[in-house]
Order: sequence, then C-alpha cells, then structure tokens
Amino acid sequence: MTNLAPVVDRVTDRIIERSKDSRARYLEMVRSEADRHSDRSFLSCSNLAHGFAASGEDKGAIAAMGTINIGIVTAFNDMLSAHQPYGRYPEQMKLFAREVGATAQVAGGVPAMCDGVTQGFDGMELSLFSRDTIALSTAIALSHAMFDGVTLLGICDKIVPGLVMGALRFGHLPAVFIPSGPMPTGISNKEKQKTRQLYAEGKVGREELLASESASYHSAGTCTFYGTANSNQMMMEMMGLHVPGAAFIPPNTPLRQALTRAATHRAAAMTKKGNDYRPMAEVVDEKAIVNAMAGLLATGGSTNHAIHIPAMARAAGIVIDWQDLAELSSAVPLLTRVYPNGSGDVNHFHAAGGMAWVVRELLDAGLAHEDILTVAEGGMRAYATEPTLSDGELTWKPAPAVSGDETMLRTVPEAFQPDGGMRLVEGNLGRATFKTSAVDKERWTIEAPARVFDTQEAVSAAFKAGELDKDVVVVVRFQGPRANGMPELHKLTPPLGILQDRGHKVALVTDGRMSGASGKVPAAIHVTPEALPAADGSWGPLAYLQDGDIVRVCAETGQLSTTADLSGRTPAPAPKPAMGMGRELFAMFRLSASGAEQGGSAMLELAGL
Repeated sequence: MTNLAPVVDRVTDRIIERSKDSRARYLEMVRSEADRHSDRSFLSCSNLAHGFAASGEDKGAIAAMGTINIGIVTAFNDMLSAHQPYGRYPEQMKLFAREVGATAQVAGGVPAMCDGVTQGFDGMELSLFSRDTIALSTAIALSHAMFDGVTLLGICDKIVPGLVMGALRFGHLPAVFIPSGPMPTGISNKEKQKTRQLYAEGKVGREELLASESASYHSAGTCTFYGTANSNQMMMEMMGLHVPGAAFIPPNTPLRQALTRAATHRAAAMTKKGNDYRPMAEVVDEKAIVNAMAGLLATGGSTNHAIHIPAMARAAGIVIDWQDLAELSSAVPLLTRVYPNGSGDVNHFHAAGGMAWVVRELLDAGLAHEDILTVAEGGMRAYATEPTLSDGELTWKPAPAVSGDETMLRTVPEAFQPDGGMRLVEGNLGRATFKTSAVDKERWTIEAPARVFDTQEAVSAAFKAGELDKDVVVVVRFQGPRANGMPELHKLTPPLGILQDRGHKVALVTDGRMSGASGKVPAAIHVTPEALPAADGSWGPLAYLQDGDIVRVCAETGQLSTTADLSGRTPAPAPKPAMGMGRELFAMFRLSASGAEQGGSAMLELAGL
C-alpha cells in the first residue's frame, strides 16, 4: 500500500481528532439501533402483515425472518431526464434479489427537483432545502424497519447528498447507491455556450436558443456536463458506495443493467443475514469523506460540494471545514478537464479512462485512502478498474495504462494544475470558496470598485443599461440559506462573461451559490457569514458594503476584503421574504439554517448534529 501524502495524512488526522466526540456519539447510536432493530422480528404480527400485504409472491419470504429484505428508496420521476430510467429498476431489482434468495420492496420515494428547470426562477429558492426534505423522506421510508439493507436510487444535485444524510441515520444497514448514467453526448459544449452568449447579447432569439438547448439536453440520462450531478457520481465511487465503475455507464444498456444486478446482489450479501456485513456507518468514515474531497479536487468538481460534503459528514458525526478542503487542494493536482473546465463531457471522460483512471492515480500517489471499507469486496483498489461485459458476464479490467485523451485526463506528474483549484478566500468580508480550475490564472486577483445588488435580476437590469461596462466587483447579497434558501445564480454567468470578454476586470462576490456549471469569471461564492442576520442578530459584512467600495478578491493569497471602514455603517435593509411557489412553506428551514461552511442545513442544526 502506498504511503499517504503528508497533507492528506495531516488533514485526515485533524478531522478524526475534531470529530472524536460527535463520531463516537453517532456510532453509539448506530450500535444501539442495530441491537434494537437487527431484523423485522421485533415487529408484531399486525405490523408485519401491513408491511408485506401487497408483496405478492414475496409474501411468504418476507414473513420468514431468515430471508433478506432489501429496501429501495427511489428518486424516480419521468419529468427529469436523469431519473426517468429509474422507473423500471424496482421490478428488475426484485428479480435480481430473488436470484440470491432475497426480496426487495420500494420503501419510499423522495423528491427530485432539477436546478436546470428552476434556474433563475422562484422554484430555485426551494432547491437547497430540498436536500433536507430528501433526507427526511429517506428517514420516513426506512422508519418502517422492514429492511436488512437499502439501495438508493438517485443522481442529481441535492438528491444524492440528501439520500446520504437520511440513510446515514440508519447506518446499521448496509447501503448501495445505484446510478442510471449519463445521456448520450449532444451538440458540442462550445456551440451551446456560443448560442447562450449570442442570446445574452440579443443577437439570436428564443427560438434559436431553445433549439440549441434541446440539442444538448435531449434524452434520458444525466446531463453530460461535469456539474453537481456528475460530481455526485464521482463521490459515490470515491467513498466506495457504488459497485466499482458504475458512475458513467449510459442508461438502457446491457452493462447498465448488469451493474444494477450486481449492486442488488451486493446489497444482500452485505446484510447481517448475508456473509459480508458492511453497515453504512462503517463505510462512511473520516477517510471516506477525505476521499470524496480528494476526488472533487482532482476532477475539478462542483463547488456546491463545499456545502454538501460538510452536511453529509455531519450526518455521520464527522466535522470538516473549508480549511480542510483548501489544504487538500494544495496537494491534490487537477487530473481532468471536463466541461465546463474543458471541451469534452463526461462521456468523453469515461471513454478516456474515467473514474478508474482517477482512482488509480490518486491511490498510487498517496492522495486518497486505500484502506477503507467499501461496497466492493476488493476495497478502494477495486475502484481502479472498469466494468465490462464478456460473453454476457460482468467482469472488471484494470484502468488503461495510457490516457485516451490527454486534453481531458492526465497522470499526477503531468497534471493540468499542481493543485485542485478549490481555494479558501477570507478577510473582513468573511470566508468564501473560489474555484480556480476554470479561471485563467491572470484573473485570480481582481481589485475594483463594488456594485452592490440584492438580486440577480437587478444585476441583469444594470448590465442591460450599460452601468457595468467597466472594471467592477459585482456583489450580490441576501442570497444565503437564511435569506432565500441560497438559490444558484446562473443568470449572472452570461453578462459577467461578456463584460470580461470586453477586457474589463470583473469578479463576483456573493453569499449565494454557483454550481459546477459555473464558468470563467472569478467568483468568491458561499460567503459566510451571509448578509442576513444570524440567530444571534449579527449581520454579515456584505450587509454593510456600498457601491464604490474597493473590494479585493485574490485566490493567490486567499484574500476577500475591502479597504472600506464598515464599522460605523448601518446594514442594508433585508428584502422581505418572498411568497408563492411554495417558498413560504420553507420558512422554518430558512430561519434555522446553519452557515454554508457547516452545510446550510436547518435539519442538522436543530438536531444538534
């Protein structure tokens, strides 16, 4: 086994020490649950009868206490391309379970909203808190205590973190994530981006834009750019929660179905009644969380995971912060360039060597932990292989020795950047994350007068009026979890990109979110503390900024500051909470949410986790 890189070793030890008490409490809770709910035999006959009343030919097996029963938690809906393939999974999985003498039931469904559909509109303000809702829905599904193991069917932005958070509270059960895979590649990303920019400049109309978008997002499967959804799939591989190599196999293919079959068989084998008990609580430990961060950095993954990883970790009693992420970033090089950080999409990435290549490179360089418990029998090293069908049988072969595309995938010595491109910037304006991997190095430092806005619509109006045609740091505040649910602000990307292309020095500073689909404009995002007052009544520094204040954002030195004296100022009035589109129903989440660095979760905060 390769020795760990010193930075990885140091950060891991720090996380273990910091988490000692909370992790011990979590594991004690899991052990207690395993003793109390080791199988469904503790249920009364009436309870049990309700639990298998509609199970048809599986009734007798579920009634027999010795039979393994697998719960399926699904995010299926047929509006969203990534989740549409899940519609037929349960009936297939019931057959696969019977092959190994087990049964399977759909335990429950969870919501699956798409940021791509709600982007820039009112529904986006429900997006972050849909993660807590998904975790709660997962808990409800598993609360029937009918199951010996759980399979989790989810792909996209908040769905996977929410499923992880909910399932971890049932950590005595083994858990396997089963993806559905990316859609086929559509038009080139360069062509898509060109049409978007032409539309922003008013040079093409809505009809041309819709035709372009429809040629990009065109069939069942995950969107093919490397945003939050595909970063999720990468992390499930790095944490050992997938069958190896499952992340990027297309839907509705024989290989995809073979991997689903293998995942169902492993879910049965890992139960207490199987021959290889692997509870989720022991799979998701401090080392697995470090592996998730290392994978995120090596692949230039979504900045949304600066919020999601702390939240998932908290659900397992593990405490991390952005300093951990920044330190790891200093040692983990950028091994991939996948759109929007490169020209090719996840299908091209997979064809070039994909996750098997990334895992092998990180393990061989000591940049990820090999000694973790995983869903795979071969441990983390098994994820350095790629699945294939040979005469109808599922087998795995080693990652390719040579990259299939060196413009997309490289070795550690030949990495695109010596670091992972996720930096902590901090100063008298707070703490924020800055993703450098998609930003030209000459733009890593921007110092300019601020223009301060409370909404992204106000930014668009100022851009159209020509007010931003200069060097400027655009500050968009009151976009944090407590203010409006922390929506993503992708309406800002085209106008800021146009200003930058005109030769201006431009940066964005916001307490809101920008995902892995964000582009080339330098941005200090997720600023914490957010502008809106915290529970103790203290306002965040962004609330005191005014137009014309000089703001400096520097990824080189890790600086986020203003030269203005904020001490004698009155904070800007907070916008009134919006009504409609169900946003008022999420008031309790906003009022109780933790800061972005702690995961932006009301559920975890109020639970004392």
